[in-house]
Amino acid sequence: MLEMGRINATEFKAASKMPLIIILDNVRSLNNIGSVFRTSDAFRVESIYLCGISATPPSPEIHKTALGAEDSVDWQYFEDTHEAVRQLQQAGYRVMSIEQCQGSTMLDTWTPDFSQYQGYAVVMGNEVKGVQQSVVDMCDGCLEIPQFGTKHSLNVSVTTGLVIWDFFKAYKDKL
Repeated sequence: MLEMGRINATEFKAASKMPLIIILDNVRSLNNIGSVFRTSDAFRVESIYLCGISATPPSPEIHKTALGAEDSVDWQYFEDTHEAVRQLQQAGYRVMSIEQCQGSTMLDTWTPDFSQYQGYAVVMGNEVKGVQQSVVDMCDGCLEIPQFGTKHSLNVSVTTGLVIWDFFKAYKDKL
């Protein structure tokens, strides 16, 4: 870590963060959850909200892919995703579902405007069912990743990485 100029978990907690919260809506794979922690650490995401059936640390399976990021990245558990979304909206966050839906905005044509909101939150859905429709309906918008192959979806941890990177590009000069 020293040779690479990396900060430790204590320094990470004190460092400025990108005002982005990742909401995992019933994500069942502990490996996916661990991967989201690790990517969130890499780009100084503010927090992860684990909702519904999404597992929480401590967990050997989460640790296997998080590699300790579950100790550096703040997280909260919500039994109900709707409550997490409601709290964030009341706190001034713009909450976006990452889902294929009518009226969605393609991620490659959208740029977050961090000056207008307290921050952003993105809802990532279950590996099979996606984001609950009732959660999509209460969000402030829906973002979709354009795809050009034969498959119509990406792994949730890959999707989260792409979305975090897109937000990071718009925010990196403020870190």
